[in-house]
Amino acid sequence: MAKIIVVTSGKGGVGKTTTSAAFATGLALRGYKTVVIDFDVGLRNLDLIMGCERRVVYDFINLINHESNLSQTLIRDKRVDNLYVLPASQTRDKDALSQEGVERVLNELKEEGFDYIICDSPAGIEHGAHMALYYADEALIVTNPEVSSVRDSDRILGLLASKSKRAVDGDEPVKEHLLVTRYDPNRVKEGAMLSTDDIVDILGIKLIGAIPESEAVLAASNSGVPVILQEKEDAGQAYTDVVSRYLGEDVPMRFLTPEKKGLFKRLLG
Repeated sequence: MAKIIVVTSGKGGVGKTTTSAAFATGLALRGYKTVVIDFDVGLRNLDLIMGCERRVVYDFINLINHESNLSQTLIRDKRVDNLYVLPASQTRDKDALSQEGVERVLNELKEEGFDYIICDSPAGIEHGAHMALYYADEALIVTNPEVSSVRDSDRILGLLASKSKRAVDGDEPVKEHLLVTRYDPNRVKEGAMLSTDDIVDILGIKLIGAIPESEAVLAASNSGVPVILQEKEDAGQAYTDVVSRYLGEDVPMRFLTPEKKGLFKRLLG
């Protein structure tokens, strides 16, 4: 049975699309048939980060409006088996997303044997974000370690608890996982950034990982490569750890404490 996971936050620019691409890629690398859907109608960035922007012919709205079928619209990743992308439209409005249309597409994906359906939510709490989270079984709550980002994530938790289909139907609540991005333990130590413990205390959900601040994330995005494929980079390793923890493996948390400097680095300051 396919599991629907929304990657969401209240604030823009926290790394939702980077996370959606990395998380979906990580699941596919583990052998699960995975599709990642871009719900950010009108902007469309997922295809850029996945490196398939030149292969987009039909999009999510075409599929919802019966202007294309699933096989025409899904883009199969060339690097990772079992990984597919469903791109958003750049020319339509978010209101083009209908609840009935989204449900039909999700059901078609389930019938195609997908194990995981990753929904890359737009920022905010408007229509597009509601559509992305409505059918979710689980949620990755992405936040930066700053007060405004954490506060906005708390609003999203409220929506999941009250506006998701599970909440409306009185079913088991959406399972929530906390992911902190752009984490810098040195700034935490200086008191310039919230710690993961602070964020967990505020939001009250379990931490699944922290992605360190890294230039590799921007470089990977610009080159159309999910950062999880950058195996030598801290950020890539951190996302790999997140996928392992999600799949139930006992993986220690890394990148939460300042890196110890060797003698040579200390001498250079």
